[in-house]
Amino acid sequence: MTNVVIDTNVLVSAVLSPNGNPAQVLKIVTDSEEKSLYYSSEIIGEYRKVLSYDKLKIGNEEKTRAIDLIQRIGKRINPTVSTITLPDESDRIFYDTAKECGAILVTGNIKHYPTEPSIMTPADFIISLKTDEM
Repeated sequence: MTNVVIDTNVLVSAVLSPNGNPAQVLKIVTDSEEKSLYYSSEIIGEYRKVLSYDKLKIGNEEKTRAIDLIQRIGKRINPTVSTITLPDESDRIFYDTAKECGAILVTGNIKHYPTEPSIMTPADFIISLKTDEM
């Protein structure tokens, strides 16, 4: 079983570009019985806030569908807050949630997190799954 946490930028990219790697990650995670998606209430709040940015031009229906999918498929937890230093404090909720449940954190902002094998880009996550299948 692979546990996964999806950063906001991956969810936004999945909604905006349904054929890209982020959309593929979301599909893999939500369609597979071998993957468990985790989130916290703070993550849902961040998803809602960012998906509502006018500049993204994401309709209410698309936003609602994406968040409902995460909440329906995922497992909600209340992570312990870490003391690790991060360049962007708003990323802590994703890092802490992933650490709490031993998940892979899939993010397009890899430089915002420590270099750890459990933190990867959408492309690296997809490659890792293909490698595991061999």
